[in-house]
Amino acid sequence: MNVITAENLTKSFGSFTAVDHISFEVAQGEIFGFLGANGAGKTTAIRMLCGLSKPTSGKGYVAGFDIRKQPEQIKANIGYLSQKFALYEDLKVWENIRLYAGIYGIPEKKIGDRIDEILTRLGFENEKEVLVKALPLGWKQKLSFSVAIVHEPRIVFLDEPTSGVDPATRRQFWELIYDAADRGITVFVTTHYMDEAEYCNRVSIMVDGKIQALDTPKNLKKQFEAGNMDEVFHQLARKARLNGD
Repeated sequence: MNVITAENLTKSFGSFTAVDHISFEVAQGEIFGFLGANGAGKTTAIRMLCGLSKPTSGKGYVAGFDIRKQPEQIKANIGYLSQKFALYEDLKVWENIRLYAGIYGIPEKKIGDRIDEILTRLGFENEKEVLVKALPLGWKQKLSFSVAIVHEPRIVFLDEPTSGVDPATRRQFWELIYDAADRGITVFVTTHYMDEAEYCNRVSIMVDGKIQALDTPKNLKKQFEAGNMDEVFHQLARKARLNGD
């Protein structure tokens, strides 16, 4: 069952086409890597899929809803996390979870159980009363991810969520991603760490607004006769004509 479908999705700004007739599908519970250099059009595409920006042409469906006509329904069925995701630094760990649970419409009587569940999953039981500003960056990102999916959405969009964190914390973060996928949450992730592309079920690589490759990491490495995804990415990125996102 597909939870994301894009059909010739296009976004232009005047004479500049940021996303150029891209088509793909993402299945429920899949970890889908959405890669591309700065300027490739990734962020613009994500904004359309999240119902934040209307396409110039083409169609898109997320969680069964039309990105043109039903953006509010889409927002209610997705989670979103970027490297700039805003936790409230002067609130305690449990208070942040409670706040976002309320924002995402979780019934009051269920919020307490959801807080305990997330603290246990993160191993943050002893940090429950700690102010968020006192947490290491990697811990903040793990907490951010957990509050982004506190409402158990069908899909979570992750826009370079591990940027700037150490390798050990990145591995722990990916354990959370696998756990979410195991629970049926589709994970749509952008990253500039090519080793993380290896963790995805399938990977798409955008160049100058177009999807130039889409397959499993194993198949892409075979197709491009590459030893790793970094080599695949650089073979394609060398063709790019743009310099900025």
